[in-house]
Amino acid sequence: MAQTCLSCLKYLMFSFNLIFWLGGCGVLGVGIWLAVTQGDFATISPSYPFLSVANVLIAAGTIIMVVGFLGCLGAIKENRCLLLSFFIILLIIFTLELTGIFIFISGRDLIDKYAHRDLTKGMRLYSTEGNAGLTKAWDIVQTDFRCCGVENYTDWFTAFGEDKVPDSCCLEYGKGCGATLSKTNFQEGCYMKVMDVLEQYLLVVGIFGLCIASIQVLGMAFAMVMYCQLRKESSKYY
Repeated sequence: MAQTCLSCLKYLMFSFNLIFWLGGCGVLGVGIWLAVTQGDFATISPSYPFLSVANVLIAAGTIIMVVGFLGCLGAIKENRCLLLSFFIILLIIFTLELTGIFIFISGRDLIDKYAHRDLTKGMRLYSTEGNAGLTKAWDIVQTDFRCCGVENYTDWFTAFGEDKVPDSCCLEYGKGCGATLSKTNFQEGCYMKVMDVLEQYLLVVGIFGLCIASIQVLGMAFAMVMYCQLRKESSKYY
């Protein structure tokens, strides 16, 4: 009976981690695709240029694949050391996620303040040598969200040192159109517009987060149950 239970746990654990690993492959694939197709497009943040969507997805996909592989190997080999390692790694990831959520919720105002300062700092690098990715990022955001600057279009006056805005702030794009200020330019800032759009997806993100958390908890539960079962089986021979 105990051997049958262990066998069921083994294949259940393997199937769970195989799905987990395949999910990691998908995330990694999307990240690589974005890295290839987005060219020199980078994050708007000058302080953390490596935090592009592509890089984050590549890192997350790689971690998921490694953890999933570790779980699959531990299950199929019935190796207690690998199962315990899998449990500990998942526990660390889960704890870091909870810590990150707590920091984000409790320090929202501080994060907003830092983001404003960092984005404003990045505006000074617009259209300068070696910052093609940042320049392209600003142009895409301002065009797609029909906005200009961080708080409003006057942010660019400080960045440029003169009363003009990038051409991507124009309602109708034209070479040099940003040098002529008029009502044909976007007036509203991008920060609040982007945040408003993101808040519309909070429910979806929340549901997705709960699903990920549930998968991680199930993974830890399967690993620990199987680890304890293997330990109990091995103790019979001593």
